[in-house]
Amino acid sequence: MTALHWQKSTYSEHGSSCVYLAATPGGTVLLRESDAPTDIIAAPPSRLRPLITRIKTGTLSASAPR
Repeated sequence: MTALHWQKSTYSEHGSSCVYLAATPGGTVLLRESDAPTDIIAAPPSRLRPLITRIKTGTLSASAPR
């Protein structure tokens, strides 16, 4: 099994809850939070891209349609 290379998101602040991402050999992106490192979300890049775009542009809200 290949070891995953987890990278801390540049949007995570120093000393706060941090988000980490890793790419699998099959192309899936894994996400985890430093507070719960065993809880991992897996998504293909095509499904993750819209989420990251909305986070970067500040258009993500709890009431936004999925």
